[in-house]
Amino acid sequence: MKVSKQPLLEAIAPALGSSFSVTNFADQRKQDRAAWHFHPEIELVYVDQGSGKRHIGNHLSYYNEGDLILIGSNVPHFGFTDRLTGNSEEVVIQFKEDFLGPEFFEKPEMNQIKKLFKRGKQGIVFYGETKEVIGKKMSALTQMTPLNRLTGLLNILEQLSLSDEYKLLNIDSVIIEAKPQDNNRLELLYDFVNREYTRHIPLAEAANMVSMTEQAFSRFFKKKTGKTFTQFVNEHRLVHASRLLAEEPMGITDICYDSGFNNFSHFNKLFKKFSGKSPSQYRNEIQKVLE
Repeated sequence: MKVSKQPLLEAIAPALGSSFSVTNFADQRKQDRAAWHFHPEIELVYVDQGSGKRHIGNHLSYYNEGDLILIGSNVPHFGFTDRLTGNSEEVVIQFKEDFLGPEFFEKPEMNQIKKLFKRGKQGIVFYGETKEVIGKKMSALTQMTPLNRLTGLLNILEQLSLSDEYKLLNIDSVIIEAKPQDNNRLELLYDFVNREYTRHIPLAEAANMVSMTEQAFSRFFKKKTGKTFTQFVNEHRLVHASRLLAEEPMGITDICYDSGFNNFSHFNKLFKKFSGKSPSQYRNEIQKVLE
């Protein structure tokens, strides 16, 4: 089966202090997830319980009682859960193949993991004991310190690389080759926003960075990411605000302004849309978990 619609290039930004992204969507499983998209990051997805659809490259199938899937860099795919899935949680890990440096996975000790990444270009589904054991380890990552989270990820990748409880979903590799110029522009913009999102960023300044007019830049960014530039910047701010609410004893108004917002009412509205909760509800629920 082939998909004619051009997939969107999704922007992924790891949390502060981390070289890769780990997200648990336990509290957002009733929301509809991203449509047909791709990204340079390798993606490992664990769905605990529930049933849904796998659409990875040219492959289409269905799963029951959860799933564990590895998707290689730039492989187009749909999200695996939505409000009808019935899962108890979905853990998503995303990392670039060179996230530990260009030479790291070239070491002889990394040979099996490098082969795993290559198989991932076809999409891999794991089953049996591998799915159960790795799923629990993925869930545990969100509660670890950054260093333990990193070593935990490497342990997960090693176990997956040695497992024989898997099947490949596509006969051949299925990847999207984005234009190098577009990738370079987006990388430049992502790095810029990651540094500067706590201040006002005029659209003209972002457009000037990639030598485009504001109108051309707006069309380019929306076409490549599926989001407006303002939405993208605000997502960075909301991720930062979420971390502060969970980890810092700051007042919510102070967090609003520290995250780059200049209107408290607007911040509350966007945060609730982003997380499904008000900032105070989000903080209270995090504190109950920690207690």
